[in-house]
Amino acid sequence: MILILNGQPCDTAAGTVAQLLDEKGIDADGTAVAVSEQVVPRSQWESTPLTEGVAVEILTAVQGG
Repeated sequence: MILILNGQPCDTAAGTVAQLLDEKGIDADGTAVAVSEQVVPRSQWESTPLTEGVAVEILTAVQGG
């Protein structure tokens, strides 16, 4: 399936937000996710499905200055 991840096409087998983060090796701590411009609470990552062509934004906090 192809989705749009942070503005770029991304081929993935992930069916949920949690699976996508795992596939990409992204740690949940300090991470925020939006699907179709709607923030997805961390408690819903396992149950939030991803569909063909959906736009996903993943933001991670970076320490430093």
